[in-house]
Amino acid sequence: MRSWPPLPPDESHRLSTPSSLLETGLVVAGHGRHCVVETSDGRRIICHPRGKKSQAVVGDRVLWKATQDEGTIEKLEPRRNLFYRQDEVRTKSFAANLDQVLILVAAEPEFSEHQLSRALIAAEAEHITPLIVLNKSDLPIPFSLAWERLAPYRVMGYPLLPVSLKVATEEQMRLLEEILAGKTTLVLGPSGSGKSTLINRLVRGAQAQTREISQALNSGKHTTTSTNWYWVDRDRGTALIDSPGFQEFGLHHLDPMQLAAYMPDLKPHVAKCKFYNCTHLHEPGCGVLAAVGADEGVNPRRHRIYRDLFAELNQTRY
Repeated sequence: MRSWPPLPPDESHRLSTPSSLLETGLVVAGHGRHCVVETSDGRRIICHPRGKKSQAVVGDRVLWKATQDEGTIEKLEPRRNLFYRQDEVRTKSFAANLDQVLILVAAEPEFSEHQLSRALIAAEAEHITPLIVLNKSDLPIPFSLAWERLAPYRVMGYPLLPVSLKVATEEQMRLLEEILAGKTTLVLGPSGSGKSTLINRLVRGAQAQTREISQALNSGKHTTTSTNWYWVDRDRGTALIDSPGFQEFGLHHLDPMQLAAYMPDLKPHVAKCKFYNCTHLHEPGCGVLAAVGADEGVNPRRHRIYRDLFAELNQTRY
């Protein structure tokens, strides 16, 4: 059973301020116990949690009240989803109420297929649409090799967009904007993938926004915010959420016996297994094992990723 990070209980009847006197807002940045809430008229206010621990993440809708020049979050509105990772030590929540997750990888440096798979599985588990963007198409040989490595993901039906963010034309950027239009998109990417370039090309003044929020939250200290919300087009409801922390992506909140259900290439073959509790590792009559290496079956690399993840998740159960 998953240990899904819960919303705090609905305590509307215990609010210190009547709901009619509270303002609605959107969490657009967070660091530690503090966050920045954007009001309906576009103002941004530093807010603190009502209790000892902040439950709010970027993308949350909240009810808050003003306290002098700052504010207090009184209640979180129900979430549609929460994209997060969990390792043996802690849970890291990225963002809430997402429409899609853009996973940015590059032809160079070589990306980790394990990390890509972890992010895709986390998105599948929360029913969030993933989009894979492969950057640096201007490097012919590395790009060709990377595009070939991503062949199994194209076969699975994942949207895959080739780009070269540094030299992309305005027409190419408009195509990307249309894919993002009207959606809240979390951007994930390892170091060197071009995430900062993507944000800066799509969001006017992104660096200035980050600097202003960081200074407000941290009183000018060198620490930066962990997650930021950027409006690409406020009128159309197009937003990007930039979050670090892609290097380690634990999936310990998932049941290993459900892992195959979150992998689109394995899932169709599960129904062909002889045993209902098949691990798809060694059992006779396993539909998944029979499909490994077969035409229109399961790529052997993908099954190795499944095997490694299953062992990791199964170990945490004992």
